[in-house]
Amino acid sequence: MEQYNESIHFDKLLHNTNYNNGILTKHEVEEIERGLLEVEKEWGAGEFNTVQGYEGIHTANERWIGEIIGKDIAGKLHTGRSRNEQVACDTRMWLRNELVKLKGHLVSFLKVTDTGAQKEIDYIVPGYTHLQRAQPVRWSHWMLSYAMAFANDLERLLEVIQRVNRNPFGCGALAGNPSNIDHEAISKGLGFEGLLWNSMAGVADRDFVTDTLQWGSVLIQHISRWSEHTHPASLASFLRGKIGQMVGSMMTQKGLPSTYNKDLQESWEPMLDHVKTVSDSIQIAEGALATLGTQPEKMKAALDPFILAANVAEYLAARLIHEQLKAVDERFEEDIAETFNYEKSVEMRAAMGGTSKSSVEQIAVLRVSLE
Repeated sequence: MEQYNESIHFDKLLHNTNYNNGILTKHEVEEIERGLLEVEKEWGAGEFNTVQGYEGIHTANERWIGEIIGKDIAGKLHTGRSRNEQVACDTRMWLRNELVKLKGHLVSFLKVTDTGAQKEIDYIVPGYTHLQRAQPVRWSHWMLSYAMAFANDLERLLEVIQRVNRNPFGCGALAGNPSNIDHEAISKGLGFEGLLWNSMAGVADRDFVTDTLQWGSVLIQHISRWSEHTHPASLASFLRGKIGQMVGSMMTQKGLPSTYNKDLQESWEPMLDHVKTVSDSIQIAEGALATLGTQPEKMKAALDPFILAANVAEYLAARLIHEQLKAVDERFEEDIAETFNYEKSVEMRAAMGGTSKSSVEQIAVLRVSLE
């Protein structure tokens, strides 16, 4: 229904352009708009009757508009446009709007992460490498390690939206449009921010769909990695199981010939499912994080003196420069005890990107990306 609503808006702009160019009379434009609005109303109320034998939704809509306003005027509905460019236009408009919604979900998820990282910055937990406890890190540092991945996903999403939001109208079936349409007026009315400069490429292009599928697959991979650390375990297995399906959906774009072909319709169902899966996954992840309960005492109990071994090595390395002539046992002075303090250990990592409080300025960086 949403996709067809977009077609309604598209048709109105097109026929106003045709009127301005002297192709349609004012009466014909008004009648076509009346028919479009009536069909839109019936779709919204769930009263539109689909009949078998129609090639698709566009044919069904056009036939019914003919019943409402008369076939003579309805027959001019296609003036100045081709089904090929209309499908490309509808696809781009629908996908653009859905991606904007996904942007909102992702920003909301990142804000929950930001709030948690700021609130629980004092907690220290073991950091792992090679599946083993290695060094102490702040809990907020761990949370932000995933938040930065999701922030990168947000940045890539904005780039995908920009590539999706280009106007294919004017491409015709493949060779261009002969009706002297106003590209800029139509682009402005439909919210497009760029044009497609080759008509054959314009009707054939589904790279923007592939971009969306690739972007979503990377995002789901990040969510899957993050969910491995959450409970219940079923959340991780559910999200992990979606990755293969989402990556496989890109194969619908493989081996397509030039311009528009029926094969391109096969990209629709995977795209719809892909967008829904990504949307659901982000919202599920946000819900899990928003209700996540931390247990500081268990975090503290998980700390092991062996994860401070690197501190001892760093202590010795620093002392070697000044006391390399001393015997090995003399290098250990009283301040060696300071290396066995978890709080001091994390605060030693004060360089940019580290786990100390001062260097967990990632929170501020993350907030800037959400503005």
